[in-house]
Amino acid sequence: MPMSSQNGVWSGEFAPTAVQDSGGGGNRLTIEWVTFDCYGTLIDWERGITDALLPLLSKRIERDELARRYIRVEAQVEAEAYRPYRDVLDEAGARVLASLGVDAPSPLPESLPAWRPFAEVPASLAELRRRGRRIAILSNVDRDLIASSIPQLGLVPDLVVTAQDCGSYKPASRHWRMFSERSGAGPAVAVHVGASQYHDMRPAASLGYRTVFIDRHGERLETSPTRVIADLSSLPDVIDALE
Repeated sequence: MPMSSQNGVWSGEFAPTAVQDSGGGGNRLTIEWVTFDCYGTLIDWERGITDALLPLLSKRIERDELARRYIRVEAQVEAEAYRPYRDVLDEAGARVLASLGVDAPSPLPESLPAWRPFAEVPASLAELRRRGRRIAILSNVDRDLIASSIPQLGLVPDLVVTAQDCGSYKPASRHWRMFSERSGAGPAVAVHVGASQYHDMRPAASLGYRTVFIDRHGERLETSPTRVIADLSSLPDVIDALE
């Protein structure tokens, strides 16, 4: 498998593989790529955020409410103009703290390398690779930040596309377009997996990708994912079933 690394982004050139349809319908394209959002899907982003912010608060607030507040503010910051994700974490964290009466710098940029993956993630990723799937991460962060998280996943992805590479944040389409440019693959041979309907399910589906929504919170569906699962434990079998 030809591989290269440029600016911390893993890339390669691949050709889609056709397999024989046992039902006599001729060749069909296998699912070669599974693309993932990272933070919130593979890495427990909400716990990382709240673990960093909660010790600074003088008023009691539920962890889930703090996470929801931060998610709203971060989306606002990202929508204003492109800036490095380290600066997004700095600005959004400071705004949330200020809204809760705390005058302090954001602890979030320095806390990110300590954010942990969900328990089932390393095994699920390893099983996907064992079954021949290539793994890409399409993340709304900077190259150095994603590089600090990859060792916790248990494997090195075949390709990584960051907001820094794109100059934009999902739900803008540039992540998927850059994935296609660098991999030579598209919706026919790839499935996108994410935990955000706003950032991942809606834009990926609009580009023709099949999608798997990781619904860890029992959300009301506002999109139409191809599949919905509670965590990544069953994902290898779900991807097999989509072929």
